[in-house]
Amino acid sequence: METLGYYNGKYGELSEMTVPMLDRVCYFGDGVYDATHARNHKIYCLDEHVDRFFNSAGLLRMTVPHTKEELKELLREMVSKVDADEQFVYWQLTRGTAPRNHAFPEAPANLWIMLRPAPTQDMRVPVRLITLEDTRFLHCNIKTLNLLPNVMAAQRAEEAGCDEAVLHRGESVTECAHSNVHILKDGVFRTHPTDHYILPGITRMRLIQLCHRLNIPVDEAPFTLAELRAADEILVTSASTFCRAACELDGQPVGGKDPALLKRIQDALDEDFHRETDL
Repeated sequence: METLGYYNGKYGELSEMTVPMLDRVCYFGDGVYDATHARNHKIYCLDEHVDRFFNSAGLLRMTVPHTKEELKELLREMVSKVDADEQFVYWQLTRGTAPRNHAFPEAPANLWIMLRPAPTQDMRVPVRLITLEDTRFLHCNIKTLNLLPNVMAAQRAEEAGCDEAVLHRGESVTECAHSNVHILKDGVFRTHPTDHYILPGITRMRLIQLCHRLNIPVDEAPFTLAELRAADEILVTSASTFCRAACELDGQPVGGKDPALLKRIQDALDEDFHRETDL
């Protein structure tokens, strides 16, 4: 099977799956999601992603219709059914199926799961970035389905011939349209703290753990656009991109000043991914 979908107990190829028009995702985007990669039919950082999924659901007062262990077992079972060794594993929860009304319905939540082939990206390929004002709402720590500002920012980056958009509130850098952003400066890994302005990325968390293991200092504090431009390296991280460095920001060359430290971090993350997903 090339792809696999799941909706409240029903399975099928993604192209054949359908959902009710009255699912609240259709008119409110009322739900949360999470995603990661699988290799050799093993899911990377599954515990951390499921923990974040339950946290997002709880912050929106949604009840997941499974325990954490039940959801992890369901995801593992589905991953084993897909032919591809490398897969993008995506799941989401919506508040339920009911006539349109802003107030919460008395209906059980709907669980979606989607799997498709997706090779991991090469971390050594640099990315080009633009900067945009962060116009999202003030609950960016919740991995909600309401992503229209992110979509518009990603489209602006696409039209500029770039890979990502770095968002900022005033002079303070927050994150990217669909990634976290960090800098290396004078041997220190710097990243925005996990407040309500950014999503607590699982790759971000794993990188911080690896930096501690490698005795690389970590500074979880806001940094400015000026500090971003003057960084030794700019790193963009997510479950799909892992950790890639920037070579260009708003049309100007950036980074390339600490390739040795960059390589140590990327090598450590690559080793971590393979250790967890090797047969």
